[in-house]
Order: sequence, then structure tokens, then C-alpha cells
Amino acid sequence: MLVALAGGVGAARFLRGLVQVVAPEDVTVIGNTGDDDWFHGLLVCPDLDTVTYTLAGAENPEMGWGLAGETFHAVDALERYGAETWFRLGDRDLATHLYRTERVRAGVSLSQVTREITEAWKVRPRLLPMSDSPVSTRIDAREDDGRVREVRMQEWFVRDRSEPPVVAVRFEGAETAAPSPGVLDSLEHADTILICPSNPVISIGPILAVPGVRAVLERRRDRVVGVSPIVAGAPIKGPADRLMGPLGIEVSCVGVAREYREFCSTLVIDAGDAARASEVDGLGVRAVVADTVMRDARVAAALARHALAAVA
Repeated sequence: MLVALAGGVGAARFLRGLVQVVAPEDVTVIGNTGDDDWFHGLLVCPDLDTVTYTLAGAENPEMGWGLAGETFHAVDALERYGAETWFRLGDRDLATHLYRTERVRAGVSLSQVTREITEAWKVRPRLLPMSDSPVSTRIDAREDDGRVREVRMQEWFVRDRSEPPVVAVRFEGAETAAPSPGVLDSLEHADTILICPSNPVISIGPILAVPGVRAVLERRRDRVVGVSPIVAGAPIKGPADRLMGPLGIEVSCVGVAREYREFCSTLVIDAGDAARASEVDGLGVRAVVADTVMRDARVAAALARHALAAVA
């Protein structure tokens, strides 16, 4: 059994390659829910949905998130009433959020609803939210006037376009959250644990903050392999550099290795960073060099093979 910690578009694309080289039924994905938020009365789980749509082959190929061929008539109509529409929900995507919200309000756990959604999309890997309890990523950002203001992750990332300088990041509710059913057990019994090429701070960080998760990873460190989301000092996609740097994490594969070294024995780094492999090794993390820029599904599958071979 393989377990992958996942959040964001990079993780979804990596998983798309992974299920080409192993049986999808043997894969369990633990998804980040720190990005979850409420919009127009609906519970939106961006990372869970991105993984679901991508593994179903229904994602928007240009954006990497949302659905292909999507329209936005509903959110455009909301603007007539002066509603905030900076978080653009597509018309067909709304069905997922409507269904999820109705089920959660009826007392059904997020884990169960996620199972129902993935089954409806015929997604064969098991997708587990990191917790059924709400965990919210909060960012302290510095305004133009110098004041520091706390905002929700989606406000900083989407509404503010990741522009306000980051001062601090915290995961509200994580300290009292319980891992969703199956999370710790799958980590305990996995043959290989993969850390997808996701943002270390806001995609992997919330999962690690759920009590018990990091402890299992540390105990099973020799079976954990990560894939660096940083290539030649810059993220392949997303604002990882705007979060890592201010928090004292070097924006490089070496910085990722230093952040992961207590629970990750091997890190796959891009061929463009081959010269820094010895620095990664020097941290006690074995460096494996491969092409990590997933231009298409073929490269993603090759990357998955490299990651699996690293702990075979």
C-alpha cells in the first residue's frame, strides 16, 4: 500500500502519474483541508476537489484546478447583488459544493462525504481528508501601511494574489483536531509514504500539524520519500517562495530537505539542482535526481517511478 500526503495542483499532477505505475486501488491520499473555506454558504474543499477532478480526468488542463469547459454564469450573476466574487466557483463545480454542504449539515463526516464524491467520479484511489474537524490556515500579512493583519489562506492567496508580505502562518484548530478515520492506520502500514511536490508551508504543513501524523512519519522515516516542489530556487507553481523565505526556510531543494529531514529519508530533486545534491545528502536526506517538472502525464509517471524506486 502506498500513502501520499497531498495538497495543491502539483500533488494532483504527481498522483495522476502515480496511478499509471501502480494499481490505483493500492493508493491512499491524505489531503490537506487547511485551505477549506465557506463561500456563499457553501463548504469548499479546494485540495480535495483538485485531486478528485484530476484523477477523474476532468480538471481544467490550463489552470490545473476546477473543471474543464467550466462556465461562471452563477458567480457572475451574484455580482448583481454586490456579493464578493473574488473566489470564482464554476457552475458545474457548484454541484460538488452544494452536495458536500448539504451532507455535512446533515451530520455526515467530511470523510464519508469525500468518499461519496470520489465514488461518483469513479476515482479509484482512497482519498482521506487529513481531519474531519475544521482546520483553517491563517496568515499574518503586512499591509502597505505597515500594520499586520490576519487573513484566511484563500483571502491571501486568491483575493490578494499572494502579494502582502507574510509574517507568520498558523493552523487554527489543528491542535484539537483528530486525524480522520484511516489516516494514522494507513501511515502505520504503508509500504511507502510519499510527500507530493506540494507547498511545504500551506499544503504539507497543515497535515503535519494534525496530532499524531508527524510522529508516525518520524517513526517510519526510512519509508518516507518526498518530491521537492522547488526547482532552481523557485516554485514550479504557486507562492511557496513567498511563504518559505519569510518563515526562515531557504527557497531551494536544500531548504525543503532541511524542513523535512526529521521525517523524510529521501528527497527527489530536479536535474537542474543536481549540483546541490551533496548539500541535501549532508543533511542526512538522500538526494535522488530526476526530472520533476511535470509537463505532461508521461513525465509525471516517470517521476513517480523514481520516487518509488528510492525506497524500494
